[in-house]
Amino acid sequence: MTNNCDRALVIGGSSGIGLAISLNLASSCRSVLIVDKSNPDAPLPDNISFAKCNLLYESPFGIEGFDDVNILVITAGFGRIAPFETFEQKEIENVFQVNSVALTCIIRHFYPKMLSNTDFRCVVMGSIAGLISSPMISLYSASKSAVCRLTESLNIELEASGSPCRILTVAPGSIKGTRFTGAPHTDLSQTGELASEIIRRMNLRETLYIPDYEKTFKGVIARYHDNPHDFGLNSYRYKLETGRMNTTPQLKTGYLSGTFDLFHIGHLNLLRNARQYCDYLVVGVHKDASHKGKRTFVPFEERCEIVRNIKYVDKVILSEPEDDDIYRKGILKYDYLFVGSDYKGSERFNRYESYFADKNVKIIYFPYTQGTSSTQLRDALDNINNTNNNKD
Repeated sequence: MTNNCDRALVIGGSSGIGLAISLNLASSCRSVLIVDKSNPDAPLPDNISFAKCNLLYESPFGIEGFDDVNILVITAGFGRIAPFETFEQKEIENVFQVNSVALTCIIRHFYPKMLSNTDFRCVVMGSIAGLISSPMISLYSASKSAVCRLTESLNIELEASGSPCRILTVAPGSIKGTRFTGAPHTDLSQTGELASEIIRRMNLRETLYIPDYEKTFKGVIARYHDNPHDFGLNSYRYKLETGRMNTTPQLKTGYLSGTFDLFHIGHLNLLRNARQYCDYLVVGVHKDASHKGKRTFVPFEERCEIVRNIKYVDKVILSEPEDDDIYRKGILKYDYLFVGSDYKGSERFNRYESYFADKNVKIIYFPYTQGTSSTQLRDALDNINNTNNNKD
């Protein structure tokens, strides 16, 4: 049973079943910390806190108060129903990073606690698709299969070590009232009962829970094991006939441009903030700073190489004179355009906003980092040069 001494961490708890579990835990635990890339779908009680984190490139391990939790729930994950050929390489990487790699790393972080005799409990979200042949959701199936095999193996290791801890893997089909099944927001009236059952089974130290098993999935799994080939073909036809496919890649592309001369913390913050909004970040680097009437100290190729090797950046290109030229010329069809807040209201960006108004492109304005700036660094270098010249 959960009690008022428990502290829970829910990775992916802003929506869907993760949110329902978070709210359920909050009714009995001392505190719950939700970590997710998006803000929660519902108001949170006082004992739930929220921290933003994108598992595509960030680790939640630096969050204050993180290590003393004794309940870990990982529900973060995504996928789509579509033929394999519609998936781009970046989407493939993202699916496995969030669904499998990040989950594995988080469990590894807490594994010493699991091996000890402390009262540690853990739930991870697998999928029925990870247990059977799942054509048309091959990537999601493969990433969730990795989760199911991982937890199955770790539970044996935990048992053999004498640890009382077990990892409960929940393997549902679809969960009504979630965005994964098409709902615009989480419908807690449809997810609350399942959340309660998951927590109950977690407290009983169970290792696998398949919702609707007796009613639906017992027969599904039996048919799969009886003839995997025929089962797969029937599953393939069913998805075609029901029109559930989504052939649009789940990639939100962002674009920003800059000179990135004398790279500093403000540049890094800009790239980090931009990456929180998108799955694929393209950065345009200016050939020089003549558009600002300034000179650059670092050659163009070196500036590109620096930006290219920042973990938040997926691709570096040569910028165009205007940021909307990249879009107009078909060089990159982006979903977000990022820029500093001092450009908001300018003639240039008012023009951009008018152009993008009917193109489903959002302009995001970021405040500049207080402190170090390129101008300060240039001025400092100029002062040094002037001092040296005067000495000569």
